[in-house]
Amino acid sequence: MAVQALLLASGVSIALVVARILWTGRWKYGFMGWNLFLAWLPLVFALLACEAFDKDIKHKWWRFWGFAGAWLLFLPNAPYIFTDVIHLYSPSFGHFWLDLVLVLLCALTGLVLGFVSLFLMQSVIRRLLGQAASWLFIAVAAGLSGFGIYLGRFLRFNSWDVVVKPFALSRGIGHWASDPLGHPGSFVFPLLFGTFLFVAYIMLYALTHLQPGPQLTLQPAEAISSMQNNSNQTALT
Repeated sequence: MAVQALLLASGVSIALVVARILWTGRWKYGFMGWNLFLAWLPLVFALLACEAFDKDIKHKWWRFWGFAGAWLLFLPNAPYIFTDVIHLYSPSFGHFWLDLVLVLLCALTGLVLGFVSLFLMQSVIRRLLGQAASWLFIAVAAGLSGFGIYLGRFLRFNSWDVVVKPFALSRGIGHWASDPLGHPGSFVFPLLFGTFLFVAYIMLYALTHLQPGPQLTLQPAEAISSMQNNSNQTALT
């Protein structure tokens, strides 16, 4: 059911992008389709990692760790779409509200895609190391995702640059690590986004683990009697 809902959300998001292009004649938000595709990759790699863990963990650890590593590399792409609000213009701009809904829907879809993949990987860590370690894993993954979003938005690196541009990526990270407080934004941005992801995941986790409330089991006659008693008490007051 979750995958169907995410497919629906992705389809509506793409439909909005296409509608905007046809309406305005501009490809301004055409990149949203690519960003949504990247947001799906963490879920794909998480599913593959879970499958490898369940079937081949005794004989082929490399398959699990390979998919898990790919998941971690592409995880920042899921919440990254939230930073695309930077492309929004003033509310006085004619298409502002359409653009706002478009960006927020894509961003929310990407965020949930990332969280579903995060939940799957947390379940693996819980089975390996226990409950406490699984939540420490969530905190670390959120922090690394915040830093990955910073690398993508400000230093303009991509997940695949680990392979395509390893030296440039290492220089960029090394330059940041040499003086992380040199520019406050380079330290505060990853911290804020990591905190946002961690808190948002906790809220979604709590909502999906709500326990059903007590159910009334009154028989019809008992229900009628209860209603009459309440009516009599109201009349007396």
